Amino acid sequence: MAVQNRIVKVQKRNRALVRFDEEKIWRAILQAAQSIGGFAQDYLPGINDRIFQAWGDDEKIAGFLADAVLLCLNANPHHLIANFPPTIETIQDEVLHALRSYGFQNTADAYACYRWGRHWLREGAITQDKFVGNGFPKARMEQTLARNRQRGCDTVAGLNEVVRSGKLKAVVDESLAMYERSLDEAAAKVIARLNSGDKLRMMWVSGPSSSGKTTTTVKLTERLRKQGLRFLMLNLDDYFWSLVEHPTDWINDRNYETPEAMDIQLLNGHLTRLLHGETVEKPIYSFKEGRRLAAKPIKLDPDQILLLDCLHGLYPPITEGIEASAQFRLYIETQNVLYEGDGSSKRLTKFTDVRLLRRMLRDVQHRNHSPLLTILHWHYVRAGELFSIIPLNGLADHIVNGGFPFDLPILKPFFSGPESYLPALQHFDSYPGFLDARVRYERVKNLLESVIGLKKEDLKGHAIIPGDAVVREFIGDSTIQIPHNE
Repeated sequence: MAVQNRIVKVQKRNRALVRFDEEKIWRAILQAAQSIGGFAQDYLPGINDRIFQAWGDDEKIAGFLADAVLLCLNANPHHLIANFPPTIETIQDEVLHALRSYGFQNTADAYACYRWGRHWLREGAITQDKFVGNGFPKARMEQTLARNRQRGCDTVAGLNEVVRSGKLKAVVDESLAMYERSLDEAAAKVIARLNSGDKLRMMWVSGPSSSGKTTTTVKLTERLRKQGLRFLMLNLDDYFWSLVEHPTDWINDRNYETPEAMDIQLLNGHLTRLLHGETVEKPIYSFKEGRRLAAKPIKLDPDQILLLDCLHGLYPPITEGIEASAQFRLYIETQNVLYEGDGSSKRLTKFTDVRLLRRMLRDVQHRNHSPLLTILHWHYVRAGELFSIIPLNGLADHIVNGGFPFDLPILKPFFSGPESYLPALQHFDSYPGFLDARVRYERVKNLLESVIGLKKEDLKGHAIIPGDAVVREFIGDSTIQIPHNE
């Protein structure tokens, strides 16, 4: 497709004007696709299959998408004026818009994570050795895949055979034992830091939505309390701005997933003052009324460690001015790596889909929030974590895998049968512009249909899934107190 381009210049981040090179757009899109195994990872019948039929290989598909970006850029008459060209950020926004508009969701995520990782490099928040690229940790994923292969569940087909043959309990026990060992390692690192003379005063447990932060926080602090450590927990939800300062979109949804949803300046000031031994007036936020109702004084004792369970614990502005040596940062993600079907497609199931299913359960059972609205809201979740969570996980002192090969058969019974929480396809008819939600819905639906699940009766009691397992945080009957489920 030939596209007429009349843009002559582009404005760099230092405001310098340089020649516009449209080939750079094509190259960036192609590299993002190649980093995840090619555009085939985003092939979606009924959505972008005609693009594959028309253009065939990755280079030509990247060319089509680059042309779409050019069309969008040239549609703005300001960009055609020599002294008012598009900025680098504007071009990158249009790349993401084009990718998502044609259903290339995984390529867009890889592009966004790389983009914001480079941003944090330029800001000096991370160094090159902490840069995580497209957000898919290749070495860790290969290790997890190898372990799953040993258990016979590196594919959905293999996992189904494990369930069918009644061998899931062994997979559960082995997987949870590995998770517990990882927490032992984290606790040992904290103690080692203290023994080496670090004045550790703050501990973060961070990670994307529904990765299992709460259960992990409880389990890690239990280990450390046995070592004599004392904690003061700070609930960061109390630092949200009032609802009047959270504008809604056209479906009356609010973006609570961005760090800017919190009063970062107040939070940073309170953290700094607490570490200096001062008393602060911590706000008390009411989600029912959507505003701060009051405040209460808190102080960090000299022998206490400030404990924070937070999506954005790695976000640099929150801890600006606080020494890294005073902090221990744990990061958790659901890296449950297995291939779709029998593995012949070489397409991996998506980390984010397991977290989406977990959150749908949590929202409908404990927050009176329908699964449909959770799916429609998920684009906010992904935008937030691709900006201020995943690109920064190289800063973590320890990384825990909160995803397990048994997650899917355990979650399946809640999304099948007459009492299924999964929305019906027609429920999306009122939201024709939400392609992101439609893609996620169909992908999750197809994945669930391919999985053999347990029955809800199998989950009653703790014979198969222990009461302190991460997944209990979402399916219920946890023996750990989950604050957001109360």
